[in-house]
Amino acid sequence: MPLVGTSERQNGAMPTFARLLQAAAAGALVVAVSQGVVAGPATSAPVVQVAREGILPWEGSEPEGVQAPGAALADGVTGSILWSRELNTPVPIASIAKVMTALVAINAGDLDRAITVPAASIDYCVRLGGSTAGLAAGEVLSTRELLYGLLLPSGCDAAYTLAEAYGPGQEGFLARMNDTAAQMGLGATYFADPSGLPVPTDGATYSTPADLVALGLRAMVLPVFREVAGAQSHHLAAGPANRDHVWQTTNQLLRSYPGAIGIKTGSTDAAGACLLFEAVRAGIPMIGVVLHSAAWSGGAARDDAERMLDWAYDPILTALPIG
Repeated sequence: MPLVGTSERQNGAMPTFARLLQAAAAGALVVAVSQGVVAGPATSAPVVQVAREGILPWEGSEPEGVQAPGAALADGVTGSILWSRELNTPVPIASIAKVMTALVAINAGDLDRAITVPAASIDYCVRLGGSTAGLAAGEVLSTRELLYGLLLPSGCDAAYTLAEAYGPGQEGFLARMNDTAAQMGLGATYFADPSGLPVPTDGATYSTPADLVALGLRAMVLPVFREVAGAQSHHLAAGPANRDHVWQTTNQLLRSYPGAIGIKTGSTDAAGACLLFEAVRAGIPMIGVVLHSAAWSGGAARDDAERMLDWAYDPILTALPIG
């Protein structure tokens, strides 16, 4: 893959701009992901001619001001990389690991399964200092509700609870996570913990920008994941076996960027502030990731994502006719 300064550009990306414009303007966008297809949003404008045919509008440029040392942005139609930095360098990814936790649980099926929160999940969060969904030992929630607790407030207690139920047990679930990564071809990815927290005996969960883009594409093709990851908040009313919960997303991009539809934040000392994200504008999906945008600032990760998305979308939105 050729290098352009500190960034990388995928071979074969040259026709991407024309193809994306035509897909948006034709009013039918098909998102191909890992041998499956999902119909995406569309516009009704006529086909647009690229002003400089055969010239990628991003050629010779890159997003300005991106702080993350590891990053990638891809079009969501094929996953073609438009721009990247340290595309294949493995680094800690913190709670972005919960995307795989959710994927394994969803693929196991039975989203209405009733799961009892083990006391060990609370101890686990306290011992490792992880973020929490505020679960209480002994309360009973469905898998679907636990997914909201997992992805919105980034609940490590929800991650532990799902792993215990679907492993069964932590070791069994981690084997499922790593087996799934291997089946997806994510050769530079390793999960040491279902929440993404560093484990004293096994080190940190790690991945690369390239692998995380592929993971995000696979997860977002699942309707239930897409619904949960795109929610800004979720209220679970108190019931006979559960407390009242109100969960707010940690993904600031969902509130600040037009067309943002997900997907997951992450933050630890080793990983810094990370964000795996997707947006759809003019019927065109873009997916990307930033790793270690700052020591702890989720705002820095959001700002990096916005700069990357603006860099990709601005020439597309400018080229599309108005009205």
